[in-house]
This record gives sequence, C-alpha cells and structure tokens, in this order.
Amino acid sequence: MFPPMRRHDRQMNDPQTEELLRRGNWGVLSMNGAGGHPYGVPMNYAYAGAAIYLHCAREGKKLTLIRADGRVSFCVVGQAEPLPDAFSTRYSSAMVFGRICEVDDEEEKRKALAALVEKHGAGGEYIEKGRRYADEALRETVVLRIDIEHVTGKARR
Repeated sequence: MFPPMRRHDRQMNDPQTEELLRRGNWGVLSMNGAGGHPYGVPMNYAYAGAAIYLHCAREGKKLTLIRADGRVSFCVVGQAEPLPDAFSTRYSSAMVFGRICEVDDEEEKRKALAALVEKHGAGGEYIEKGRRYADEALRETVVLRIDIEHVTGKARR
C-alpha cells in the first residue's frame, strides 16, 4: 500500500524519525476533502509512540471531514534551510499515515491534553496553569488520535 521511498539515500532511520516527531512543534493534518479536493490544516500536536494527539473545537470543517473519512496524513517539518548555491534545500521531515478518531475516554483525553500542555507549555509556571485550563476545558475540547499505520522520515543534510 505504501511504496518504498525513491531517494533511499535521504531516508531517515526509525530513531531519527521518532526524534523529529517528538521535538517538532507543529504539523499539517491532511484529510480527504469535499469534492475530492484535499484539505490540510496546520496543528500543534503531541507524539506518543504509536499515536499522535491533536485537539480542536467541538465542530467545524475538520471534524466534518474526519467523520466522513478517517484516513489522514500528518506531515512534520523539522528543518528547512535554503541552499541557494545548490538550488535546493537542507531539510528534515516526517510523514505519518493512519486513521484518526475522536477520543471518548475521559482519562485518555486528560493524558493527551496534559501531553500537549507539557510539550507546548514552555515549562515552569505555565505547565500547572495549562493543566488547570485543560481540566476546565475537557468537556468543550475534542481530542483526536491518529493511530499510526505507516511513517517515513526524509532528510537532506
């Protein structure tokens, strides 16, 4: 179902790809859109090994598309530096393919939101403030989980 990468010389190994997913700040969630047009939206996320967690409002285009077709891809760009003399770019990126679902279990939602706060909360006093905010917003927030089926990493160093 997933063809091999054409540029084997640029393929990152699993630990390198996982490190990129762990430290990346945002990615683009791509879904099958209305009328056959793809729909991609940038989102922050938390990586949890076999899954990626995202959060969003309780309604909107993204949820409408996800509920119609749960197949998604998620692209994280770790580095992008132009190399003008080579007419190219030094980059690293990871592509995740999988199925996305809404998390219903309250404990899993709480853990996912805590992971997002810890990753994006800049440490210190904001972590605890973020946890309180997440607890208060738990029922108003949709947590999404991408169950990873396939992942690749690619880099030009």
